[in-house]
Amino acid sequence: MTKLTTTRRVALGLCAASAMAFAAPAQADVDLSGETVEFVIPFSESGGSARWANFFAPLLSEHLPGNPTVVVRYRPGAGSTSGANWFQEQTTDDGTLIFGTSGSTQFPYLLGDPRVRYEYNDWRVVLASGTGGVAYLSPEMGAMMDGLDATGLQGTDFIWGSQGATRLDLVANLAWEMLGLNVEPVFGIEGRGDGRLMFERGEANIDYQTSSAYLRSVVPLVEGGLAVPMMTWGALDNDGNIVRDPTFPDIPTFMEVCDATPACSTEGPAWEAWRAFFIAGFPAQKMIFLPGSTSDEVVQAYTDALNEIIARDDFAELAEATLGVYPQMTGAGAAAAFNLGTQVPDEARDFVINWLQERYGVSLN
Repeated sequence: MTKLTTTRRVALGLCAASAMAFAAPAQADVDLSGETVEFVIPFSESGGSARWANFFAPLLSEHLPGNPTVVVRYRPGAGSTSGANWFQEQTTDDGTLIFGTSGSTQFPYLLGDPRVRYEYNDWRVVLASGTGGVAYLSPEMGAMMDGLDATGLQGTDFIWGSQGATRLDLVANLAWEMLGLNVEPVFGIEGRGDGRLMFERGEANIDYQTSSAYLRSVVPLVEGGLAVPMMTWGALDNDGNIVRDPTFPDIPTFMEVCDATPACSTEGPAWEAWRAFFIAGFPAQKMIFLPGSTSDEVVQAYTDALNEIIARDDFAELAEATLGVYPQMTGAGAAAAFNLGTQVPDEARDFVINWLQERYGVSLN
């Protein structure tokens, strides 16, 4: 697993590399006065990506040169592939178009999904945001767990709303299968927020949300006795180990639940594949890109603006309440995170491709 070790080492330098980017000189040649910047998100407006984009949009407006109006636009379809294919064809390189991706955009690219017509290496990354994810159950289902042991859930039929077999949701689908749960996804929702709405309407009895959406929309359900947290996907420490998510330190990780459930193992091909795609999908889950033809000056203007945002005295407090406690990376840090999110070991990729074929009849050949 040499390539996975290399990937872990990339993760260790993210925060340090991002910090170095603050030394970059300001660019005075870019002026977006009177302009409208379209921040395009390839998902519906009810999920975590929408919340992330709407958090950064007004801050970008305040810190970009000329204080342009930054407007979030939504182009959902095919689990974000439609929007990413659209962005690949765009040539607006004056700083008035930026694009936000998520793990659900990265995974089809990593797996060689034939619907993918976009190439990440053609784009210019200016921000990478880490995040986490929390799986939760209906209270009735939650009561069937014995502490961290999920064995009591194995005889239950679960339904949940999924964006697609090759999207970020494969992290959840593989985790639940490893626990021995019978979880049938309803594929085709346009964003994770739509999955939450299915849960709220009683059409699903298990779900997960990325951290920003969980904080905003699921915590009230938990507080109202309508949902019970099951586990997080976890976070990476400085040595590349999976540890508790710093935003949700009181919720056990999937690794802990797996260790406590006899049907599950944190060794072997399934675990190594899950771990690899978790790393690709969450520590660098959301990224902001400019079109590939964008000049260095415009890229630097965005980098400077984002560095100013991250350096604000109130940023940590604002981000924790809205996004959770995760690194926000620019410059060299964003480039390192980009590498983390757009590569997985061949062994993990092959395992997942075979699993998708056997479990869901999805062929990527």
